[in-house]
Amino acid sequence: MATQLTAPTTAAGCRVLGLRERKKQRTRDALVDAAHTLFLQQGYGRTTVDEIAAAVDVSQRTFFRYFANKEEVALAVIADAEDFFIDCLRARPAEENPLQAMRAAITQTWRTLAATRASGPGGVTAALELFELIENTPTLLAAHLRHSTQQEQVVAGVLAERENLDPAVDLRPRLLAAVFGAVIRHSHLSWAGDGRAHEKGPDGMIEMIERHFDQLGPALAGSWR
Repeated sequence: MATQLTAPTTAAGCRVLGLRERKKQRTRDALVDAAHTLFLQQGYGRTTVDEIAAAVDVSQRTFFRYFANKEEVALAVIADAEDFFIDCLRARPAEENPLQAMRAAITQTWRTLAATRASGPGGVTAALELFELIENTPTLLAAHLRHSTQQEQVVAGVLAERENLDPAVDLRPRLLAAVFGAVIRHSHLSWAGDGRAHEKGPDGMIEMIERHFDQLGPALAGSWR
C-alpha cells in the first residue's frame, strides 16, 4: 500500500503540493496568466475561451476542467486572494474584535501576496491590474459584485463563528461583513484613481486600505460638523 504523503505548510502558510498537484497548478496558472494577458491586450469581450486555451497549448475541454466559463478565469486571481483572506481571518487571535481581525487579515493578505507572489499568475500585480479591468467591463463587474455578495456571507459566517453568534438572529456579522466589503471596494477604486498610490503598487494599496479603515469609525459614529 502506498504511503499517503501529508501536505505540510511553508512559513508563509502555503501548502506544499505533490507532483500531480503541481502539474495541475501550473496548467491552471498558465490559463489564468494567458487570460489575463489577452484581456489586457484586446479586451475581455473580444477574447474567447479558444484563444485562452490555444495560448497555453491545451484543448477547450482542458480549459473547462479548470474553469466553468470565461468570467471564472477572469476573476480567479481575486477569488484566490479572497480565499487566502478567509484563511487569515480564521487564524486571527480570538481576543481581536471583528473589525480588528478583518483589518489585520486583509493587510496580512496583501503583504503576504506581495512578498511571495509579486508578479506572474495569481500575483499581486495581476490582482491590481484586474481591479481596473473589472470596473471598466460591465459583464465582469456584475459577476464580481455577485461574487462579492457570496463572499460577504462567508465573512459573516466566520465572524459569527469567532463570536459564537447565530447570524440568522444577530444582524451584526452580516452588517459588518457588508461594511467591510464596501470599504475594500472603495479602497480599490481610490487606489486606481490615485496616481501616486498606483505607482507604489501593493504598498500603495495597503496604505489606501489603512486610510479607509482609519476613517470608518469617524464616518459611522463621529460628528461630521
